[in-house]
Amino acid sequence: MPGQRAHERRNTLTTEPTTGRSVLVTGGNRGIGLAIARAFEANGDKVAITYRSGEVPAGLLGVKADVTDGESIDAAFKEVEAAHGPVEVLVANAGVTKDTLLLRMSEDDFTSVIDTNLTGAFRVIKRASKGMIRLKRGRVVLISSVVGLYGSPGQINYAASKAGLVGIARSLTRELGSRGITANVVAPGFINTEMTAVLPEDTQKEYLSSIPANRFAEPEEVANVVRWIASDEAGYISGAVIPVDGGLGMGH
Repeated sequence: MPGQRAHERRNTLTTEPTTGRSVLVTGGNRGIGLAIARAFEANGDKVAITYRSGEVPAGLLGVKADVTDGESIDAAFKEVEAAHGPVEVLVANAGVTKDTLLLRMSEDDFTSVIDTNLTGAFRVIKRASKGMIRLKRGRVVLISSVVGLYGSPGQINYAASKAGLVGIARSLTRELGSRGITANVVAPGFINTEMTAVLPEDTQKEYLSSIPANRFAEPEEVANVVRWIASDEAGYISGAVIPVDGGLGMGH
C-alpha cells in the first residue's frame, strides 16, 4: 500500500544514526573550521581534520594534507578511513585569500585561490563520494562566504571561488541525490576570528554599519548551522545556500 510504504520510509529515516559518524573537516585546526569540528565532536561524532601547519587540537584526529595535491588528499582519506571508517560527513572548509584590486591582481593571485578554494573542494568531494556511494548515505557541506554571493572589491578571485561552490553543491545534488547524499552551502558573513580582531576600529565600525544585526557572528554560530544541515533533521534539504551573515546579504 502507498501509505504503508511511506510510513516505512519515514521509519527508515528516523533510525539512521545521527551520532558516531565519521566526519572530516578540511582546514579544521583553527577559526571557523575548528569550531565546526568541535560542534561535531560535541555531537558524539568521530572527527578528523586536515591541516597544513600548526598544532592538532586535543581530541581530534589530525591528518596533514594539502587540498591542492590529489595524492596528499588520498593519503589523508586512507588515514581517516583506517581510524574512523568511511567519511560520512565532509565539510569543505579549507581556503585562502589573496586580496587585491583587479588591475593589480596577477594571474597567479587568481588561479592559486581558485585551486585551493574551488578545485580543492572538488578534489575532496570526489574522494569522499566513493565511500558515500557505497554507504548509500552522506552529507557534504561547503563553506562559502557572503562575498561569493554579494561581491566585494579587491576579492574577485575569492568571490569567484566561493560562488563556484554553489554550482558544485547543486550539480552534486542532481548527480547523487538518489544515493542518500545531500550537498549544501553555508555562507558566513563577518565572523569574530583572528582576522577580524586585528582590523582597525574604524574599519570594524564601517563593516558593522552594513550588518542589520549590528554585530559580528561567533564561529560557533556558523558551526551550529553546519552541524544541523548535516543532521538527519535536514535530510530533505539539498542544493541550498544558507547565509549566516546577520542579514548582510539579504538573499543574494
